[in-house]
Amino acid sequence: MPEQILPIYVVCDQSYSMADHLDALNDGLAQLHRAVGTDPVVADKTRFCLIGFSGSAQILQPLCRLSDVVQLVALTTREGTSFGEVFTLLRATIEKDIDLLRAGAHRVYRPAVFFLSDGHPTDPASWPAAYDRLVDPEWPARPNIISFGIGDADAATIGRIGTFQAYLSHGGASPALALHGFARALTTSVVRSGSTADGELVLRVPGRLAGFTALRIENVP
Repeated sequence: MPEQILPIYVVCDQSYSMADHLDALNDGLAQLHRAVGTDPVVADKTRFCLIGFSGSAQILQPLCRLSDVVQLVALTTREGTSFGEVFTLLRATIEKDIDLLRAGAHRVYRPAVFFLSDGHPTDPASWPAAYDRLVDPEWPARPNIISFGIGDADAATIGRIGTFQAYLSHGGASPALALHGFARALTTSVVRSGSTADGELVLRVPGRLAGFTALRIENVP
């Protein structure tokens, strides 16, 4: 039966600087899997995709109902931090996924992207062009992006990437606390966004997160 679907993409930095943090992040994703996978209403109205990136980007979990997945693929560290690679992959993946959902006669809402990084891009000159294609206002499927920066992530970069909301970890907050806040925000957003039995799906993100400060979203001239 055709359904109304909110595609959700979680994009995680796997660079070497994340080595000490990936266990906490994997635990958070496992909690999301349990929370959503056991809620039939949310599982039916949302689809989930996990993408990891370093010097390259790869789809770790293709778009799916979380209730159909036994266990999510674990994040592991790799070399590099190419934002351009992941934004290029993300645009191509969203295009393909939406075409497949529509072929099944589903009503598809604008995707949501949760982007997490603790570092600085290693392709500073080239990633903005790939990002601009992803958020092109002429592209109807352009996603709403919620960006999270932890550790020494650059505030200006994280603020530019987020189109719906952007957060930066508090200077005194530990990465573990920030990652816990990220995982809780992700789970809460997925459950809240997909839990309405009738009516329009709406992306819902907590206004305040433990370990994070909300950044002001500015329009890029």
